[in-house]
Amino acid sequence: MESFDQILKFVDLIHQFRAVERMLLVKDSERRENDVEHSFSLAMLAWYINSTYKLGLNTDKLFKYALAHDLVEVFAGDTYFFHKDQSVLDSKQKREEEAAEILKAKFPEFPELHEIIHEYEKRKDDESKFVYALDKVEPVLSIYRDGGRTWRKNKVTLDMLKTMKIPKVAIDKNIAKIFQELVERLEKEHEVLFNK
Repeated sequence: MESFDQILKFVDLIHQFRAVERMLLVKDSERRENDVEHSFSLAMLAWYINSTYKLGLNTDKLFKYALAHDLVEVFAGDTYFFHKDQSVLDSKQKREEEAAEILKAKFPEFPELHEIIHEYEKRKDDESKFVYALDKVEPVLSIYRDGGRTWRKNKVTLDMLKTMKIPKVAIDKNIAKIFQELVERLEKEHEVLFNK
């Protein structure tokens, strides 16, 4: 059902999405990144890697998965990867499933969005696996390019990164290979990035 008021309601959702702050500091700034910036960066990086590495993945799906993958955080909030409270980490899936239901109720006229979120969470196709793995690497790349400030501020170690990220990026061999190259770079620059 077409409705100008629904367009305005969706614009409000995008504004709410922009208000969800992540832990990552924006390069050369004291401001924290928001979910819109992260999703856009993820989409662009997915497109770039798919194109330059000639992976042959469906770019349309990559864009949709990357842009929608964290939209549930409007209602569930962002869950920091290294959160100290295990109960917050344990409740992430349930909170995000409930948030997906809220999204469906608020935007029943947009079934494609709900299907994309559902397919992303199932991780059955190559594109969803690729975006899922890249989602774990993109913040590491951004923090690396910012000299490791977010890691030092939050007392994240290289061992923590490897322990938490390697099993998750393994879902896609191309991203796993990129992450391994990144880890080698982090190991060489460890003192500056993590102990400055």
